[in-house]
Amino acid sequence: MAESFGRLLRSLRHAANLTIEELSHTSGVSVRAIGDMERGASRGPQRRTVEALAEALRLDDAQRVMLSEAARAGRPRQEAPAPGACELPREVGDFTGRARELGTLRELAGLAGDGKAAVVAAVSGAAGIGKTALAVRAAGHLADLFPDGRFYLDLRGMDPVPLDWGTALSRLLKALGVAERRIPADEEDRAGHYRALLRERRCLIILDNAAHEGQVRPLLPSGGPVMTLVTGRRPLAGLEGVHQVPLAHLAAEEAAALLRAIVGAERAEADPDGVAQVASLCGNLPLALRIAGNRLQSRPGWTVGQLAARLGDEGRRVESLAAGDLSVAAAFALSYRQLSLPARQSFRRLALTAAPDFGVPMTAVLAEIGPAEAEDALEELVDLGLLQSPYPGRYRFHDLVRLFARARLSEEEPVVAQRQARRRMDDWLLEVATVAGRWFEPDYGAPPQDWSSLVELNSSQEAQEWLQSESEAWLAALRQAARVGEHVRVVEVAEAMHWFSDLWMHWGHWPEVFDLSATAARAMGDRTQEAVHLNYLSWARTYCQARYGEAEATALRALELARDVGDVRQQGWALTYATWALWGRDDQPSRETALSHTRQAAECFQQAGDTEGYAQAMVSVGNCLRRIGRVEESVRHNLALVDRLRDPAFGGSSAIVNHAVGAALDLVGEGYLELGRWQEAADHYRQALPELRRRPIVRAMALSLTNMGKALVRLEQAEQAREAFWEAVELYEGSGDTARAARVLKELDQMPVTDPRSAG
Repeated sequence: MAESFGRLLRSLRHAANLTIEELSHTSGVSVRAIGDMERGASRGPQRRTVEALAEALRLDDAQRVMLSEAARAGRPRQEAPAPGACELPREVGDFTGRARELGTLRELAGLAGDGKAAVVAAVSGAAGIGKTALAVRAAGHLADLFPDGRFYLDLRGMDPVPLDWGTALSRLLKALGVAERRIPADEEDRAGHYRALLRERRCLIILDNAAHEGQVRPLLPSGGPVMTLVTGRRPLAGLEGVHQVPLAHLAAEEAAALLRAIVGAERAEADPDGVAQVASLCGNLPLALRIAGNRLQSRPGWTVGQLAARLGDEGRRVESLAAGDLSVAAAFALSYRQLSLPARQSFRRLALTAAPDFGVPMTAVLAEIGPAEAEDALEELVDLGLLQSPYPGRYRFHDLVRLFARARLSEEEPVVAQRQARRRMDDWLLEVATVAGRWFEPDYGAPPQDWSSLVELNSSQEAQEWLQSESEAWLAALRQAARVGEHVRVVEVAEAMHWFSDLWMHWGHWPEVFDLSATAARAMGDRTQEAVHLNYLSWARTYCQARYGEAEATALRALELARDVGDVRQQGWALTYATWALWGRDDQPSRETALSHTRQAAECFQQAGDTEGYAQAMVSVGNCLRRIGRVEESVRHNLALVDRLRDPAFGGSSAIVNHAVGAALDLVGEGYLELGRWQEAADHYRQALPELRRRPIVRAMALSLTNMGKALVRLEQAEQAREAFWEAVELYEGSGDTARAARVLKELDQMPVTDPRSAG
């Protein structure tokens, strides 16, 4: 009977005058599958395959019936499934979101039975993220594609002793209708029998809560129209030919929608802000949202806002997210128990970090292990869903997991050990921050050759990247040092940031850094250092906060202290910082006062022998002249200053003096721009930019490029003007200064469109 299907198919193909390849192309059935059918290796193809072949062969009704009956006769007789064996769990009626993942699974299901290997999808994610709910929902959505059954088996991967694969095969075989007495005793034979059965059945198999690859691999079919959906906290990356479907936390809108679905529209609409707040406090984690919703359902007298207030207590939030046998803490604890000892210790101590993300070196310092072992521990935590890895080398907690880690730290480690770990982390952060910051200080540069501390700082670029990526961590350590009275260290770290702060001006915390250091210097009774750091604070209030009145008052307080101790150099800097604050006020009296301040500053620097300070003060003189309307005098002053600064006899740090040259040339360009001398303006901006690029202060460079673009527009050099404008936009946008970027884009919009980039 089996041969009759193959003979019939071959005769119908010959009658249609088609080769196997032509029939494959027309029907969509693979060449290999058609060959297997005609040889009798595949004796009873599925209904959809038979229909595709019949359509391609253009059979009449009688021929279609003959082909279908031959296929049905070739299929092995199936025994009735065991009642209740591997039944799907109940699907929740308020399932929300996951449209993309459901779409992916449906696409994969459509591939089942195409003659290739059996389809396997692995859904992975953290505890409570909704893996099982998604799998069960998918089973409902895909029912039409799997007429021969949908089966579910919990592999109990988080249990102390997970379900062994031999027992799992027995249960699946029973569910597929194999009598107990016919299940092979040998596990390998059992696996072979399971694969043979599924080769001819269009089934969906859900293997939920997998422990590891070794448990799952024997349960995967080798071929046939079957789809296997595996879920687990680990990604099971070792499985071959598997489609990975990682689950992330719900989006904020989806989380709020799930909570509304659980508590009911009327209750949710009474307090929409409370719903959003509870969803946020639950970290958009489906299990936590389910528990919160169930608690509200079981307490009709509570408002959503009252539950939000209860969850607002971080110390009790994780414990509060429990209802009946559902518990966020218990779900996390199952993963925690799976960890190796180094990973457990790393997990607990990483709760001490204040930063949103961290890397291998921080983990090694906290856990007192080597970098390789720290990386292994972090990857283990990611595999079990206790950490996320947003990009290579960086790791972070989910909010609720961080609170769980904090609870584990409190319960499992003595207070003394916690304090020692925190102190070790803070000391390391502040040491590396100081060394990294000094890369940009004229008197330091690269670290000493004998310095090493788990991170590479072999270039200023590496130093900048470390300072930026770990900014919240070292800032938290600086705050802690200030709290416990480590005044010398606070001043040392802030001093190391002095020149770097210019390069990262848009970071929002420089006022705090320099306020901490000025306060520390005052506590030390060191009025010279207090004046120094009040000057830095004045800069931060001018350029980072635009609080010009406070900035001027801060600089004048520094001036008073510097005069008290007779520090002429700091007097010069205080007058310089006061000048910059006055520029922000931009009224005529302030401009006149600024000119007076900066001339006094130049005299102070000259008296102190500070050539770098003198160069900056003289640049400020030229700027003040331009601001009060003495533009031609400003141009002459700055041209003379450039000649003087370029004289080898001038001395001083080449980096700082070169930057002053660039600033003076930039002011010459700005003066010529105001005078309408476009070519001279453009020429001097072109000279200024190479000098400014040596120490790229974003705002200064972007302003120069913008002004050069304006001059080039007047010179009808549109292509070059656009290039200058676009570079300015990129600099502003890269530093988060969207307001200034928008102003430059407006300049671009006003130009004739000839460059495709300008139309974008």
